[in-house]
Amino acid sequence: MRISSLALGAYQTNCYILFEEQGKEAIVIDPGFEPEKILDRLKKNELAIRYIVVTHGHGDHIGAIPELKKAFPQAKVLVHALEQHRLSDPRSSLICLMGSQAIMTADQYVEEDEVISLGNLHLKVLFTPGHTEGGISLLGDGCVFAGDTLFQGSVGRTDLQGGRFEDLEKSIRNKLYALPDETVVYPGHGPQTTIGEEKKFNAFFNEKM
Repeated sequence: MRISSLALGAYQTNCYILFEEQGKEAIVIDPGFEPEKILDRLKKNELAIRYIVVTHGHGDHIGAIPELKKAFPQAKVLVHALEQHRLSDPRSSLICLMGSQAIMTADQYVEEDEVISLGNLHLKVLFTPGHTEGGISLLGDGCVFAGDTLFQGSVGRTDLQGGRFEDLEKSIRNKLYALPDETVVYPGHGPQTTIGEEKKFNAFFNEKM
């Protein structure tokens, strides 16, 4: 699996493009704003989009979807059902505060343990609420795309609508920290890390472990 990443928009949200070495299609995770940069990266790698996977429905993770769908109408938008209201309501997604009134809809809902496949590329859905009520992470081969659940040295905020710290803690402890220490974490913002590094150094939970 090849991973191409872009930090997009004012919030520098990480967008990940996943594809096989000789593949012609890609999975795009959390396309924030600046769709032209995503489209340019896809063009350079001669890729079309098969799936757009949304870890949660905040505006900085979904803002480029309309333009990507316009360029690739066959691409399917995947999200947990509890996040659909954010895609369809600019106030719930907070995208209205980012200068957009975009309304979107999912093509398919995904649930815990579901596997999203593209050739030999497979992503297992982990239900990781807390930052929002329908947040998911995506477990790949030796890596996890954690959205805004877990960052290097930090965790997702829980003071926005749908956030709950108790749920976030359970998601991290029971789902993410249960993964092998060498698992690479690709977060929604900031640099990559590993599960082992966060278990050792992330100050938000480690004093309780």
